[in-house]
Parts: sequence; structure tokens; C-alpha cells
Amino acid sequence: MNLKLAFATLIGAALGGGAIQMLHAQTKPPAYLISDITITNEANYKEWADRIVPTFAQFGAKFLVRGGQTIAIGADEPPKRTTLIVFDSLDKAKAWNESEAVKPARSLPDRGAKIRSWVVEGVQ
Repeated sequence: MNLKLAFATLIGAALGGGAIQMLHAQTKPPAYLISDITITNEANYKEWADRIVPTFAQFGAKFLVRGGQTIAIGADEPPKRTTLIVFDSLDKAKAWNESEAVKPARSLPDRGAKIRSWVVEGVQ
């Protein structure tokens, strides 16, 4: 009887471990939206920001950096303002980028800033 219990326990542990590994393999690494921003018109920038910021939460994204103090490393001058936003995955970042939610912000003729943005996939 003890041999059957030990065998069942061993099989259960092996199945559980395999299931955990399968779930872990299915998770995707986070994606980061990085923006280098130079504000040229405060009022227009505020209007743009008021439209774009709420769209991130709709896709589960969160700000990690939002314009804090920046220090130069090396010879280059740092960006005037930097934002770093994390999405659960690159798929979520793409869905946000291609969504109807961002169109009102992108339709503004002047964002009030020069903005360079890119998305990079993180590590798992």
C-alpha cells in the first residue's frame, strides 16, 4: 500500500512540475514604451497628454518613469523629459499602438512637443 502511495505522489509531483513549466513557458516578457520628449508648447502638450495618458490603463500599462530628474552619463546631454511605460507584453503594446483609443490624441495638429518613442521587448 505504501508503494502505491509513494508512486502516486511521485507521479503527481511530476505532473504538477510539468504544468508549472508549461505555464511559465507561455508567459511573455514585458514590453517598454520609452519616450524622449522636448516640450515646445506647454498648453498643447497638456492637451495631448490629457488625451493619451488615459489610454495606457485601458491596455494594462503603467508608468515607471514620468519626467523625473535626469542625469547625463557620458558626453551626450540627456533628454529634457523621459517617460517609461511598461506593458504586459509586446502584443499588448502593439494593440495599444493600433487601437482606436489613441486616435484622438494623434489627431491633434500640434502635440506641443518633439517626441521620439519606441517600444522594446524586455527580458522574462
